[in-house]
Amino acid sequence: MSAPSLANPLLAITLCFLAVHCGRKGDPIPRPRAAAQAMEVRLDGLRQLRMVLPAVDVKGESLAGVELVRVMYLPLGLAKPTPEEVFSRGEVLMERHRPDLPGPGGVLLMDLKTLQRPPGWLVVVAVRLGNVPGRPSEVLPWMAPAF
Repeated sequence: MSAPSLANPLLAITLCFLAVHCGRKGDPIPRPRAAAQAMEVRLDGLRQLRMVLPAVDVKGESLAGVELVRVMYLPLGLAKPTPEEVFSRGEVLMERHRPDLPGPGGVLLMDLKTLQRPPGWLVVVAVRLGNVPGRPSEVLPWMAPAF
């Protein structure tokens, strides 16, 4: 029988050290999501919105999709508000969530005939996963349903 040489235990210790050192170090930290670009929105008739969902974020990287789309409303004031004012001070009129949304760059039609609000302003915002709101669309006028 031969006596164990020094090389075999040293090799075993080295392999154990490498296996422990190169193991899993924890979950990766996800990168922060950038906001989606503003959606292209226009009125199709008096009570229907035609929206084109954004395909890229504000950094120019492509989107896999958006989590939801929000329609925000702000009552009529003395002057036309900016999109950011409607987004920050307005109320959510309607939301459409992911299973019902087309892919990036897709067209979405939203019917607003059931809404009963006085004249005001609308903006539409695409929200990414993690509740990261995108840039609001341009401000659209909302007429009273009596018109």
